[in-house]
Amino acid sequence: MKALKILSLLFLTLLIVTCKRDDDLIDGNNGSSITIGTQEWMVENLEVTYYRNGDPINNVTDQGLWSELTTGAYCWYDNDKTANEKYGALYNWHAVDDPRGLCPTGWHVPTDAEWSILTTYLGGASVVGGMMKDISNLWNSPNTDATNSSGFSGLPDGYRSFDGHFDSIGVYGSWWTSTESSATSAWFRGLSYDNGFVYENYYSKQYGFSVRCLRD
Repeated sequence: MKALKILSLLFLTLLIVTCKRDDDLIDGNNGSSITIGTQEWMVENLEVTYYRNGDPINNVTDQGLWSELTTGAYCWYDNDKTANEKYGALYNWHAVDDPRGLCPTGWHVPTDAEWSILTTYLGGASVVGGMMKDISNLWNSPNTDATNSSGFSGLPDGYRSFDGHFDSIGVYGSWWTSTESSATSAWFRGLSYDNGFVYENYYSKQYGFSVRCLRD
């Protein structure tokens, strides 16, 4: 009987430690993921405030300072975490590219090519936007073609512009890739409330977009 109690206590301790370790590693994200084709994606936008090595990411709220950044930073839409934490944090591309690592161990920011693998598997960027959009009322009407049949659950998180102002919550969802376009710009993917396709374009690295991590 005593041995059984000890074994039970050890099992409970292991369970508690394992759950805590997952929470600590992901720093605010619950770790839920979905497999789409051959890829495993997080189902939430990233909201970490520390790099993978434990160093803090610079939280920049000032509009003027944001526009001058050449190093990694994050913010919450309208600098209001309470209202907008459900959308995840917005990161400039310098944070995406930081060698200390933005995504948790075992995950990475997907490349432009890896985003293309996702949209190609689902049927092509010109038709799969609705399959990737969440069907909640967070999207402005009409949230065209939204079914979320892929399980990607894309949210209309808006963005922070290169000049530091916030725009388009409820209208657009935008996610960085880890792929540079030039010395000053990088590729991203986007969804819109009024159509059913996936945007592919490049913007200034100073923009604040969401990040969705992909399993290594």
